[in-house]
Amino acid sequence: MNLDFSQIVPYIPFILEGIWVTLKFVIVAIIFGFVFGSILALLKISHIKPLNWFADAYTSIFRGTPLILQLMIIYFAIPQLTGYDISPFLSAILAFGLNSSAYISEIIRAGIQAVDKGQVEAAQALGIPYRLMMKDLIFPQALKNILPALMNEFITLTKESAIVSTIGYLDLMRRAQVVGADTYRNFEPLIFVGLIYWVMVMGLTLIGKRVERKLKYSD
Repeated sequence: MNLDFSQIVPYIPFILEGIWVTLKFVIVAIIFGFVFGSILALLKISHIKPLNWFADAYTSIFRGTPLILQLMIIYFAIPQLTGYDISPFLSAILAFGLNSSAYISEIIRAGIQAVDKGQVEAAQALGIPYRLMMKDLIFPQALKNILPALMNEFITLTKESAIVSTIGYLDLMRRAQVVGADTYRNFEPLIFVGLIYWVMVMGLTLIGKRVERKLKYSD
């Protein structure tokens, strides 16, 4: 085995810049996914059938097709259909946000339905409007229960973020490929970037466990 990490030392600052580049679109995508996923969750528990069907169909499509396919469709189809030259960054946010919202909607729906029905009945008996009941009573309790699952979704998005390298976005994976092309050595930069991904994921995992312990003790 002939490993020589000394050749990638000059590229380390370039690679490390990819950490923020990666996290930037992942954070924006998870916020977008959470907001839209919350709306979808409310549509799923709505008593209006067309809204149920729309939310279920949306979830089925985005959970039933590969994320990389969704990314490619957004990146290549939007310029072809609209003439708008969409950037890799915006494509990544849309693809990951729309995909994540499908999963988050199921997490939030389950969290809302896990709240004691007696509280809903009590709120209705007191004449509390549905919007205020969801905002001030049901949703905060559901959010507390689903935070660990939301953290897992954030971790999953961070790992899957590597696929944006396929559209030329200069994330960690793409930077490893650039360094490999410059040095004619692909293994070392990939191992180095793999270590960075592992540290990021382990860090997020520890944060998630800490949040879960705090929630458990606060019950």
